[in-house]
Amino acid sequence: MSALFEHVTRRFENGHAKAPATLWTDPRVQAIETFKPAAVLIAITERERPGMLLLHRPSTMRAHPGQIALPGGRVDPGETAVEAALREANEELGIPPGQVRVVGVSDRYRTGSGYDITPVVAVIPPDLKIRPNPAEVAQWFEAPVDFVLDPANQLTRTIDHGDHQHHVVEITWSDGRQDHVIWGVTGAILRNLSHRLDWRG
Repeated sequence: MSALFEHVTRRFENGHAKAPATLWTDPRVQAIETFKPAAVLIAITERERPGMLLLHRPSTMRAHPGQIALPGGRVDPGETAVEAALREANEELGIPPGQVRVVGVSDRYRTGSGYDITPVVAVIPPDLKIRPNPAEVAQWFEAPVDFVLDPANQLTRTIDHGDHQHHVVEITWSDGRQDHVIWGVTGAILRNLSHRLDWRG
């Protein structure tokens, strides 16, 4: 068992053994009666400074074009959330399921577009060959876990949504070549996870 896997598992278990700080929710879900199950993989890389895999969706996609996302998608009939997250990560980034060490599932997040998303926290080797599927991934990157899970970097932004305003979480990380703006559903999931893992503690 790796030191990072033990570290993440300990933080995960301690964080989920108690009531969380107030979780970020989308107020638009109050008008939705039925949700479609989905899952995302929070893939933490085994490095001295652990990273997290994220991806940019192609601008040609119908849903959330160009946005930054975690690998994931719908849960197929008969699948668990873990199985769906592993399948999607394999389809989108070529990550072999056998190379993923699952820590556990975190707080579900319901979206204003009608999805009930289960985040699956896992640890992966540092130098896996990533093979992005161009139909679903425009580019991928690895952001430091200690940055994206630091509440100080999770800003609140107000956007106009129809006839009312909507608050979103926004995390901006620069790799030295470009700024990666993580917001919306992905930002909210990472904000909620940051309170569970308490990475700074």
